[in-house]
Amino acid sequence: MAVEAYLPKLATVITTAAIDSINPCAIGVLILMISVMLAGKQSTKRMLLLGGIYVSAVLVVYLLAGLGLMYYFSTLPLVLAEYISIAVGVLIIIAGLLEIKDYFWYGRWFSLSIPPVFAKMIHNYTSKTTIFGVIFLGAFVSAVELPCTGAPYLAIITLLSQNFDFTAFLLLVLYNIIFVLPLIIILILVASGMKLHEIKKWKQANRSYMRLLIGLLLIALGWMLMLIANGTINLG
Repeated sequence: MAVEAYLPKLATVITTAAIDSINPCAIGVLILMISVMLAGKQSTKRMLLLGGIYVSAVLVVYLLAGLGLMYYFSTLPLVLAEYISIAVGVLIIIAGLLEIKDYFWYGRWFSLSIPPVFAKMIHNYTSKTTIFGVIFLGAFVSAVELPCTGAPYLAIITLLSQNFDFTAFLLLVLYNIIFVLPLIIILILVASGMKLHEIKKWKQANRSYMRLLIGLLLIALGWMLMLIANGTINLG
């Protein structure tokens, strides 16, 4: 008979969101957009406005997508939900192994990253530094960067869907707020005078460590989902 263990739901959500928030994909797109605005000699006030709109668009799209998936998973029969949790757990472990692979061999073979065709489209869209253009950019980026950032989020959605209530909704909101915090911090730092190349240099230097940290997190989350599915772990 399995020995049950209890893990705090709030701590799990906060830890996962904090690690997911340093994902180089989301940060890279914001840096690219800021670079275009600086090259166009946009004012600091306008940069903060458009940057804030971009971050808000990412937040809203991610939240709505997560809410929809969480509701859908919560409506599935218990037996089916258990098998889905196991399947998601396996997929997330595979994603974690790919992230760890990038720590040792970055960019070689298959990687969890934005497909090149979409990366080129994002680069083109960043030149449209209007309010509606930035809203579209945030929504588009949120959709196409899921292969790069979606695995930790999918794990949390699956966990929260097992008890879909108002608390689960608030935890999902908290996850998304934490996820966009680094983007807000980068905006504030650049507006305060920090050179963008210093942020780019930090991102480049720590890219492999971000992948390693996310990979280890994904493997832990994947095992957790499977242990929850067979009743070994309860998330409370």
